[in-house]
Amino acid sequence: MLEVPLWLWGAFAATVVVSLAVDLLAHRTAHVIGFKEAAAWSGLWVGLALIFAGVVFLVLGTTAGTEYTTAWLLEKSLSVDNLFVFAVIFAYFKVPRAYQHRVLFFGVMGALVFRGIFLSLGVAVVSRFTAVLFAFAAILFYSTYKLLKNEEDSFDPGKSFALRLLRKVIPVRDEYAGMKFFVKEAGKRVATPLLAVVAAIEAADLVFAVDSVPAVLAVSDDAFIVYTSNAFAILGLRALYFLLAGLLDRFHYLNKGLAIILSFIGVKLILQASHKMISSSIPEIPSPISLAVIVVVLAASVVFSLRRPAPGHPAPAAQQENAPSPPDAATEAPALDKGTHAEREQRRDDPL
Repeated sequence: MLEVPLWLWGAFAATVVVSLAVDLLAHRTAHVIGFKEAAAWSGLWVGLALIFAGVVFLVLGTTAGTEYTTAWLLEKSLSVDNLFVFAVIFAYFKVPRAYQHRVLFFGVMGALVFRGIFLSLGVAVVSRFTAVLFAFAAILFYSTYKLLKNEEDSFDPGKSFALRLLRKVIPVRDEYAGMKFFVKEAGKRVATPLLAVVAAIEAADLVFAVDSVPAVLAVSDDAFIVYTSNAFAILGLRALYFLLAGLLDRFHYLNKGLAIILSFIGVKLILQASHKMISSSIPEIPSPISLAVIVVVLAASVVFSLRRPAPGHPAPAAQQENAPSPPDAATEAPALDKGTHAEREQRRDDPL
């Protein structure tokens, strides 16, 4: 385990708290996040993550810095799948675009807490039971199979455990009340659909943690590395969503790229476990190679997607010339729902 100075933990915690406070203050009023604003915030989050990487390199050494950068980039790439689910949830609940940032803000706060718990448990288990790495590898290989065969589990926000539990605890009204989570009706406190959306977002993140946690533990089993890299990747999720809203379906090779990355990480886990349990002569995959593989695969996925558009999508140049007029920004949600037309219509008819 790394000898992490207490001041570095303090600097990380202060950076996260200040970042969340600034983000909340900047978006205290409901408004639509446009492309330019999303790009600026994305640049800020990426910049903070890379600055912190530089600090890790200087304080903890090259190996720790490489592991942090690899884990951050891995988590960043895996989080793209989250964005599709966010869009499904927003479409299901018909969330006005002006309120979506507030939902994602509280979703990120919950994710920071839950990921911290899961990663702490994962580090503790791996440090005591090396054999669990084989189980983690099996999870990643199964996720790879689903990505390659397009057999990802369909996600129905209305049936999520978190939402069912919320409805048992407090009544949920049908109409939004601005950015409020609670209102009073007939003297009783009731939840607005906005709280239900946050619950659905949190439930989705718990599902994605099943892939994310084993993957990042393949890069490092140090608590500081795995949590700080996850935290900085999660902080940028909101801006990434608004930056890529409406464009993710263009990156149709991205799932294949993620499948390759997950299978590579699965092999890395097996080699790590075999090196520790069977023979020290079994080689492990160094972190610099892992970082290089992730960068190359992600870049290739994006390039192939842009050079070979999916059927029904125009080439990039034609997209700009024939782009339709933008929808009403105050009410329309990004159309990223991967379900069928009939499924989308059913969700619109039954938001809660």
